[in-house]
Amino acid sequence: MTEVLKETNFSSLGEKKTGKVRDIYIQPERLILVTTDRHSSFDRIIAHIPHKGQVLNQISAFWFEQTKDIIANHVLAIPDPNVTVGKKCTLVPVEAVVRGYLTGVTGTAIWTRYGKGKRDFGNIVLPDGMKKNQKLPHPLFDPTTKEDAHDRTISVQEMVAEGLVTAELVEQIEKTALALFARGEEIAKSRGLILVDTKYEFGVDNSPAGEGKLILIDEIHTPDSSRFWQLDSYEERISKGEEPKYFDKEFLRLWFRDNCNPYKDATLPDAPEELVEEMSRRYIQMYGQITGKKFIPGDEPIIPRMEKNLKSYAI
Repeated sequence: MTEVLKETNFSSLGEKKTGKVRDIYIQPERLILVTTDRHSSFDRIIAHIPHKGQVLNQISAFWFEQTKDIIANHVLAIPDPNVTVGKKCTLVPVEAVVRGYLTGVTGTAIWTRYGKGKRDFGNIVLPDGMKKNQKLPHPLFDPTTKEDAHDRTISVQEMVAEGLVTAELVEQIEKTALALFARGEEIAKSRGLILVDTKYEFGVDNSPAGEGKLILIDEIHTPDSSRFWQLDSYEERISKGEEPKYFDKEFLRLWFRDNCNPYKDATLPDAPEELVEEMSRRYIQMYGQITGKKFIPGDEPIIPRMEKNLKSYAI
């Protein structure tokens, strides 16, 4: 049976911070970012998906390479299939969301706000009568805050007024985010995909060599940070009033909702093996379609492999 990476505990790599999916080891000038196979929903871990961490780490690596002419990124090295060594920087407290289509179901989604009568979205004013999943006249920069409770949509003017960023910095973030999205759309289209919407995170490189420059951090254009639709069936499905064909993770979430109370139960049941395998297969399929490369699983056992590959990063 395929091994899963549930967690890591590398005492030699520095202070560990545990995120939903990543284990982050904090060092004086760099971060060791380990992407595990944890799968979260309902604000908790519901399953561990074989190869998911490697897929996410390597898809990000692909996109960082494809966009480094637009903006420098945090990647210093990728010493292991599940690990990125990133430059430590000062986090910009804004999620740079870019939307290309009128879609979504959450409170912050553009389709939800459009349905409540909102038409002015900053760099775009939408006409009445648009349909769900319709392409926007041009991509929309639609930032949210980065908060522990819930992110909230925020205008550029409010961001500056609240002191989150300077007017100059947010202008640079918007211009960069739209350029990254255009590159993402172009490459996705060549792979038979539509990049629907995404979010970017930025940091400021305050190292002596960095000179306070903006850099791209975290992840980019992964199936967890972005929405993708299949290009070949989009027009036909929209004309029939159907939802576009998309990378679907919802089936696993729905199983938990139907088989327990995922918000209240102290212990959750194990996800059925066939659903976990199907989720893994979908992540691997997306890796192949996005990158154009065949997925090659990292060697097992995973932890000894990582210990060997990260030996030189001990502090």
